[in-house]
Amino acid sequence: MKKLFKTLYFQVIVAIIIGATLGHIYPEMGVALKPFGDGFIKLIKMIIAPLIFCSIVLGIAGMEDVKKVGKIGVKSMIYFQLTTFMAMFIAMVVINLAKPGEGMNVNLSTLDTSQVGSYIEGGKEQKGVVQFLLDIIPNNVIGSIAEGNILQVLFFAVLLGFAFSKMGEKADPVKRVMQSFLDGIFLVIKMIMKVAPIGAMGAIGFTVGRYGLGILKSLGLMMIWFYVACLIYIFVFLGILLWRYKISIWKFLGYIKEELLIVLGTSSSESVLPAIMEKMEKAGCNRSLVRLVIPTGYSFNLDGTAIYLTMAAIFLAQAIGQPMGLSEQLFLIFVLTFTSNGAAGVTGSGFIILAATLPIVGHIPVESIAIVFGIDRFMSEARALTNIIGNASATLVLAKWENELDMDQLNSVLYKEKKSEQQPPVEQPTPIPDEIEGP
Repeated sequence: MKKLFKTLYFQVIVAIIIGATLGHIYPEMGVALKPFGDGFIKLIKMIIAPLIFCSIVLGIAGMEDVKKVGKIGVKSMIYFQLTTFMAMFIAMVVINLAKPGEGMNVNLSTLDTSQVGSYIEGGKEQKGVVQFLLDIIPNNVIGSIAEGNILQVLFFAVLLGFAFSKMGEKADPVKRVMQSFLDGIFLVIKMIMKVAPIGAMGAIGFTVGRYGLGILKSLGLMMIWFYVACLIYIFVFLGILLWRYKISIWKFLGYIKEELLIVLGTSSSESVLPAIMEKMEKAGCNRSLVRLVIPTGYSFNLDGTAIYLTMAAIFLAQAIGQPMGLSEQLFLIFVLTFTSNGAAGVTGSGFIILAATLPIVGHIPVESIAIVFGIDRFMSEARALTNIIGNASATLVLAKWENELDMDQLNSVLYKEKKSEQQPPVEQPTPIPDEIEGP
């Protein structure tokens, strides 16, 4: 029992229950817990940029074959785009079958858009494709790391990784320094994770205290079907994909349960980026591949966000009585396949991308996003969970494709408890005397 109390996932569960209870019974106290959640997220975010930078550089430089790095990068991007498209297709099917927005007939003139004004302005400021690509190139590398601009950090890290790979042994001194720095970052992460339960309690306490449980009644159907779409994507699509490679999605989720609980409490997949990288390495995935795929996936493989954006756009069209046609919905998916990639590392990214996409795909007024503002916070947990599960699964699949996955090691960590239970006791051999004395 004492061992259970010391485990991180048990502590996080207890913290989430305490936070939700306080937020429901004492809303003011729940709102007052917000700094604990914000503080934990800030602690994690302060090391995300240097962690991704060092991981990408060392991951690429650690691969002897430069062509192999490029091949893995291309395969990763193709995989990310295909899975993102599948996530949005599932979302489109679910929202069209359920039709939770039909009959709402929301009058836009009565909406209070004061709370979403900043997101609408942010959506208007979204650039075109050309400007988006130009913005990936940093003006100042140090500034990009300091500001946490993940796409710019990724761009420079990839270039530097290739440069170190071509330098060969000449780059070894710098690589050793970066490896020591990365080891230090992981030690800092272990310190930060000790306060994860407090962060989870603060985040969930604020959510329940600020928005209450009553808001779930009016827009509950949208939330329910959003969760259904995420579950279908995880257990049907990803489940079948992993099953093809003889990997159980249930066992895999059990293996990363601590990280999933932290994401559930904090509503941020960034909060477990370092931990999930370490877990994937322990599961038998090649270290260099993990360091390349996971950080890249955090920018280009946001499956949960893609599901949310698709369902939210179609739901808004239903809610205002102007449903989208099939051609408009397919165009929506096409546009979101690209615009959703820009959501990485942006505060309020879901609303900003949604506000930027709506004017492109049809007749839906941008101000309509105020309809889903109240329940957005309650759907962020599912978005973050789906994102992290999608990235972890992508690492397994890509490692398997490249023969960089040690299946024996993976099975040993997934079925550790089962094997330990089935292991028969070792029988001690009966000693045989050297000689037998007669009577």
